[in-house]
Amino acid sequence: MSNLVAQHSSGHDDSERLREMNEKTDVIGLLGGMSWESTATYYRALNTLAAQRLGGHHNARSLLYSFDYDELLTWGSAGEWDKVTSALVAAARMLEDSGVAFVLLTANTAHVAADAVEAALRVPLLHIADPTGQAITELGLTRVGLIGTRFAMELEFLTGRLKYRHGLDVRVPAANDRDRLHTIIVDELTLGEISADSRTAVLDIAQRLVDDGAEGIIIGCTELPLLLEDKDYPVPAFDTTKLHVAAAIDLSLGSPPAAHQPRTARRRVISTPGTDPGQD
Repeated sequence: MSNLVAQHSSGHDDSERLREMNEKTDVIGLLGGMSWESTATYYRALNTLAAQRLGGHHNARSLLYSFDYDELLTWGSAGEWDKVTSALVAAARMLEDSGVAFVLLTANTAHVAADAVEAALRVPLLHIADPTGQAITELGLTRVGLIGTRFAMELEFLTGRLKYRHGLDVRVPAANDRDRLHTIIVDELTLGEISADSRTAVLDIAQRLVDDGAEGIIIGCTELPLLLEDKDYPVPAFDTTKLHVAAAIDLSLGSPPAAHQPRTARRRVISTPGTDPGQD
């Protein structure tokens, strides 16, 4: 597993000093590097929104653990989700032990391990599907399309949670469209490559979802907004990253976190992709 750039090694006193610093905002724990492009998007968005809310020279307090994306991508592509989950759980515990108030997974696909990360922590995990589901239901929509990586579209860690917790009918593209989207995201956008042909392809895929009855489109990949803006889609678009960031800033500025089961002993729970995320 990747190493921290700077290991936390000063123990209890440093954690206490960090907590004492948090007079205006809680420290947000970020699990990043999945890809670094998406983490940069999260970091900029969090600090921009915090500055807007607080004024002056304020920004979001955060601690970041950044993975080597190639490692996680290799495991995921091979179906070795237990390794991905173990790595994310271990890094999340490091963040918790360093004094963060709650944890964010800064990528949609990383939420394949969300249940296990949540079970391993005392502090809350802010799941990306929940602010997304809330935004969709507030508009009165029930049928939405989801675009993202193959993992996000084909496994149930997003679609299941949106269905069972938010009552949504989530539709995904046909198999060939899922392949095209995955290639655009992994082979182009995570490497910083922007293509006009890919813009057209994503819009065509979104339109086919609308033709299939989708009333809105979930932008379920942090890199896709590098290619298209929300206004470019034919129906209301729900950028999961923007919604996740806004919820994180709300929480860091004092909205009470959800009740969370105290961790008396660390439970090594491994999520199985494809199971019902609504069953906690």
